[in-house]
Amino acid sequence: MLKRTPLFEAHRTFRAKLVDFYGYEMPLQYKSIRDEHMSVRNHAGIFDVSHMGEILIRGDKALEVVQDLTANDAAKLKAGKSQYSVMCRENGGIVDDLLVYCLSDKEYMLVVNASNIEKDFNWILQVNDGRAEISDISEEIALIAVQGPESATIMEKLTKNNPGGIPMFEFRSMAVSDYDNILVSATGYTGEKGYELYCNIRHVNVCDLWENIIVAGEPHGIMPCGLGARDTLRLEAGLALYGNDLTEEHTPLEAGLGWLVKWDKGSFIGKDALLEQKKNGVSRRLRGFVVKEEKRIPRNGHAIASKKGEVLGQVTSGGLSFMLNRGIAMGYIPSEQAEPGNTVMMRIRDKEHPAEVIRPPFYKRKK
Repeated sequence: MLKRTPLFEAHRTFRAKLVDFYGYEMPLQYKSIRDEHMSVRNHAGIFDVSHMGEILIRGDKALEVVQDLTANDAAKLKAGKSQYSVMCRENGGIVDDLLVYCLSDKEYMLVVNASNIEKDFNWILQVNDGRAEISDISEEIALIAVQGPESATIMEKLTKNNPGGIPMFEFRSMAVSDYDNILVSATGYTGEKGYELYCNIRHVNVCDLWENIIVAGEPHGIMPCGLGARDTLRLEAGLALYGNDLTEEHTPLEAGLGWLVKWDKGSFIGKDALLEQKKNGVSRRLRGFVVKEEKRIPRNGHAIASKKGEVLGQVTSGGLSFMLNRGIAMGYIPSEQAEPGNTVMMRIRDKEHPAEVIRPPFYKRKK
């Protein structure tokens, strides 16, 4: 039987098309994926992302455990700040990409992918080895994302605080729509300005909050958005998806996430393997591809070939960029073929179509 998030009844009220997503009955779309995508780019969208996992690490050695687990430097975080990071195996393979929230100097929250909650929790317990208190609070937390250029204006109608003043990757606890202690984070997965609202379901009627956000956002063009638009938005913004673009078969150096690896922070799991790879150079890289012809849409699993017909790799994420009106994709290809501006061939329906190699993002809002 599929799990349901605390917002399931809201999805039925808004007549969402529901699908199985890693064991959760989740909204794929409400109207059309294109309409929802463009609403986020031009106005605002609201997403249910309650399927994500939240794991708490508490105690005097909480930071020590987080530092062992993650490649980024959590010691740089103060209460109210978060960072994007990765957890690696000893061989450098990516266990998961995640957000690390510093709740205090003795309490951290790791936000992990829905598909990896059990795997990540077991890995964290193994690495922890009894040093800190580890709790999986995923079932207690509902997560609402409000994304788009109008998101701050909408949020400011629902709180006496100033969400628009929260810097990127920082968060505040505040009352929103009469519900206290909602953790409002200036983060998201769309490439737009936005917020993620962490709500304890014991204290917040999240269906009521969802509807209040939509009512406040109606004059500003807000739309409820499903997983379809979430995927097209994150791909267009060049954001990798675990299970597609990131796996245990790939390292952060291959995936273009070398900037997350803080070599001078001290030891962390996978450091030795990554240092060796850095020394020798990576043999493959995750790159973006823009198909040069219109109406040629690469999909996951499509082959990426050289101009001579040699298969270089395959598409890990692919689709249509609504902003560029071009097919776009990400995938791993040999480093010698990965220079931006190079031309490769996308095999779409047994025909080859030229595509330009780029470093994502494909689309970035002009400030």
